[in-house]
Amino acid sequence: MILDFYKKLSQVLQSENRLVLMIVIANEGSSPGRKGFKMAVAKNEMFGTIGGGIMEHKLVEYAQSLLDKPPHKPFVKHQIHDKSAPKDQSGMICSGRQTVAFYDVTSDFHPLVEQILNEDNFQIFYNNLGINVPSENPEWSFTESSSLPQKVYIIGGGHVGLALSEVLSRMDFEIHILDHRENLNTMMQNNFAHSRQTIDFEEIDNYIPEGNDVYVVIMSFGYRTDDVIIRQLINKNFKYVGMLGSKEKIATLFSKMVEDGFDKDNIARVYAPIGIDIKSETTQEIAISVAAQLIRVKNQNR
Repeated sequence: MILDFYKKLSQVLQSENRLVLMIVIANEGSSPGRKGFKMAVAKNEMFGTIGGGIMEHKLVEYAQSLLDKPPHKPFVKHQIHDKSAPKDQSGMICSGRQTVAFYDVTSDFHPLVEQILNEDNFQIFYNNLGINVPSENPEWSFTESSSLPQKVYIIGGGHVGLALSEVLSRMDFEIHILDHRENLNTMMQNNFAHSRQTIDFEEIDNYIPEGNDVYVVIMSFGYRTDDVIIRQLINKNFKYVGMLGSKEKIATLFSKMVEDGFDKDNIARVYAPIGIDIKSETTQEIAISVAAQLIRVKNQNR
């Protein structure tokens, strides 16, 4: 996650005073390093990743060598994952390519790190002049936000909601938990979510914004609450809507909705039963199957 990376970068800078920041600013094909992957290399520590393998090992050694030299201006290295390429071979054979930018980062970077960590939706611009250095026509550039791009609303703060929050907390999801039960122990234990709210499910449409970066996971206490929730959300625009439950329960619920005039196409877009079929039985296995489905939906158009 972006903020975790920069928190670590701030800590390392305080002790090391200088490091080389590598960031993938572009990728194509089956490249192991994707746009936004970052890695920091200091004299005594390194963290993050730009894709792993022999390529990463080679570029880490190169970054370490830069720390023995005077400060350098930003530059890029192209990495082609094909041994038949006439130049810029990465040493890997997975096909695809990536472009890695190199930045010399010193203690002067601390004020910008504080902005990244403390300002909501802070925009970070990487280009050939530096990080957050204005340029009208940069030779190359990449922009990202400090806020998490994907927002998941988990409706149901029980054991599965808690387990799913833990799994998703290791990825780039902003997690919100909603439940109608007061003082629910699993809700109170959920320190992985960015927000927790006890609400009236009859008003749930007021708590979840529409958007192509919004994922809705319905795993409430039972049939009645699931029915209340899905009827309010079924016609809204979300990236993903999924509902936990047996095939029999879901078939009954959807059949009744069709009888009541709800659009069949909208109902068909709901992922139900939720999750990828991995024969999951335990709470943790269900959480992993749901997380895997969210990831597939997130990445399917990339």
